Amino acid sequence: MTDAHTLPPNLPAPIDDGAYDHLTGQPWPALALPGTDGRPHDLAALPGRTVIYAYPKTAHPDQPMPDDWDLIPGARGCTPRSCGFRDHHAELRAAGARVFGLSVQATAYQREAAGRLHLPFPLLSDAAGDLTRALRLPTFAAGGETLLRRVTLIVRDGVIEWVFYPVFPPDRNAGDVLTWLGNHPT
Repeated sequence: MTDAHTLPPNLPAPIDDGAYDHLTGQPWPALALPGTDGRPHDLAALPGRTVIYAYPKTAHPDQPMPDDWDLIPGARGCTPRSCGFRDHHAELRAAGARVFGLSVQATAYQREAAGRLHLPFPLLSDAAGDLTRALRLPTFAAGGETLLRRVTLIVRDGVIEWVFYPVFPPDRNAGDVLTWLGNHPT
């Protein structure tokens, strides 16, 4: 892996294997997840629309990514994707949605990425796996870790309204979400 902010031209695309088909229409579990803003967030209690983009793992400047990270379909691209949500954050808010990132990394690990990338929204940690189990979120193994597969969920009044999966290319996901929100006003 080279620069975490750019995507290689030969990045393998994930396939739609139906792994997230069960989520549309499901209620979001009442769980408080720790955020990089130092607060717990229970997304089930939030009114209106919430965008949750789940990602496997952001790059850390002092740590290598798992071996063959760039060859795993759907693994590479977490940093450019987060930057896309950062860059479109004001537009997403104007479209009536709040934004959260979600991974299984510990909050301290996420806090480094949130600060380095200047994210204007919290990253949430499911390090305990409670949300992953409750929603039966698909995972994959890399580098001795069990990581979430990349997905973006639109939650409206505590119910999963729409699922973006597979997410590819990851750096365009925020724009795709913004387009969807524009085509589906509340």
